[in-house]
Amino acid sequence: MSYCVNCGVKLDDSLDRCPLCNTPVINPNEVSHQASVPPFPQERGQVEPVKNRDVILLYSLTLIAASLSCGLLNLLVFNSTAWSLYIIGACVILWVVAIPIFMYTRLSIYFSLLLDGLAVSLYEYLITFNTPTVEWFVFLALPITAAVTLIAILIAFFSRHVSSSFLAMALYIFVGIAALCVTIELLIRNFLSAPMLLTWSAVVLTACAIISAALLTIISRKRLRNAVRRRLHF
Repeated sequence: MSYCVNCGVKLDDSLDRCPLCNTPVINPNEVSHQASVPPFPQERGQVEPVKNRDVILLYSLTLIAASLSCGLLNLLVFNSTAWSLYIIGACVILWVVAIPIFMYTRLSIYFSLLLDGLAVSLYEYLITFNTPTVEWFVFLALPITAAVTLIAILIAFFSRHVSSSFLAMALYIFVGIAALCVTIELLIRNFLSAPMLLTWSAVVLTACAIISAALLTIISRKRLRNAVRRRLHF
């Protein structure tokens, strides 16, 4: 005994249609199951890749628009201070940093780091328009920026021409941190006309010296180096 799929009335086995609603009687065992059509297309489309020059154009126009808008607002509306120079300088830094990413992918890393240092120096110089003196820029900000740029270039040089392993990179970074902290403290003391002594940078120097000595020992000993690599999974 079966039932109508539409109205639910009991059906005799000999019937091929429901006597009440005339719905065809279908035996599910006799229905041929055809492959259902998938709801999504099988073909894979491919989006056309964006060209670098289009990205450069969009990125540059965005930064130019931000700089011009803030400059006009500063000039015509909020003109009590030259606050727009901060935004203009930040846009210059963002544009320079993006050069090796979007524009010249084969640009030398040393030249790229030099451009980054120059962009930061320009930003610091723009800040001097809102300060009563430029001494902090000449004797403090500019030398610190030059020191950071030089240390970054040296780290890049050693990683490319000496060793680029994880342990070697860690050694370069800790040595660079120690040198940078000592340079910063000496420049600050010179700017403040204070005695040329090491205080807080001596603590950093001591810690970096200990870590650097440990790294040098690990790098120079092959068995120790391999053991550290196995345990740290690098």
